[in-house]
Amino acid sequence: MRLTGRGLECIRGGREILGSLDFEAVSGEALAVTGPNGAGKSSLLRIIAGLLPLAGGTVALDGGETELTLAEQSHYLGHRDPLKPSLTVIENLRFWQAFLRGYGDPEQALIAVGLGHAAALPAGFLSAGQRRRLSIARLLTVKRPVWLLDEPTSALDHDGQAMFAEAATAHLKSDGILVAATHGPLGVPSRALAMSGMPNEPARIPA
Repeated sequence: MRLTGRGLECIRGGREILGSLDFEAVSGEALAVTGPNGAGKSSLLRIIAGLLPLAGGTVALDGGETELTLAEQSHYLGHRDPLKPSLTVIENLRFWQAFLRGYGDPEQALIAVGLGHAAALPAGFLSAGQRRRLSIARLLTVKRPVWLLDEPTSALDHDGQAMFAEAATAHLKSDGILVAATHGPLGVPSRALAMSGMPNEPARIPA
């Protein structure tokens, strides 16, 4: 598979966030999107996931399932973990499994991320690091070839970072693609896409 972006342009709040950006990632490759705050890293992930409109350019996945969209073949994990606090940990994971039509084993996914002991605990009681672990468990429960991750190791302790590196390595070995906005190392070999973070210019609005 090959994930490509060509001439990407994004305008938010009347200002240019991305201007004529190109990128590429292939099966088995991790692409680390780096740069200062406000450089457009999160916006790029959201564009690939289909959550933000493009002002110009194209994003394409070649070699994937032809009957599915890129969004349907991607996992987007934002910097906030989308949990239902009144549901238990395992109920949250089963909700996402049903919603995303996954066929993995939620119990095994919880064990893999170190949350097997907390399966019956309401998700509202989880720490920030545990919430991140639960979000990573969603990646393992619902298999998709493209991972789009915003600061995936944030709030994780040393053991949590090692757990993520193991999960990411397995994903890449299965010919997956990983694109991550990050300020630190991912724990897996990666190629860097540096965002400049130059001051954004006001968008040109046609007369």
